[in-house]
Amino acid sequence: MAKDILSNLTPAKGSRRKVKRIGRGQGSGHGGTATKGHKGAKSRSGHKFKIYFEGGQMPLVRRIPKFGFRPVNRQEMQIVNVETLEKMVESKKLSGPITPETLFNAGAISKKNERVKILGNGELKSKLEISAHAFSNSALAKIQAAGGTATVLS
Repeated sequence: MAKDILSNLTPAKGSRRKVKRIGRGQGSGHGGTATKGHKGAKSRSGHKFKIYFEGGQMPLVRRIPKFGFRPVNRQEMQIVNVETLEKMVESKKLSGPITPETLFNAGAISKKNERVKILGNGELKSKLEISAHAFSNSALAKIQAAGGTATVLS
């Protein structure tokens, strides 16, 4: 075999393919319909169907039943139970005044900028100073019974 010389180099076999030239007449091998099939909206230029369009049949999003009521201006809240706060205080993850920022840093909530609600599930023995966007009645009662304070953020 002769030495590889720059003028003799060729790409590896099968690494290069011929460009598929569409809409260039009969000689291209894709003549007539240019790979778009025969007639219909999809063969025309400027064709744009909505992403859920199903060829005229009733779309899935309209076929399936819808249940319940979805409020338009619903306020999403992250919930933290009183027992979670107690465990975190015992394990020294939380100390001092508790705010949504300290809860985020301690890993009790996952989103920093979402509202926080404290729920009354579990027992609370520690005297805590808690600030949150909302409190359940049972959580308020448990916090005050333990000698702590609850501040509602606006």
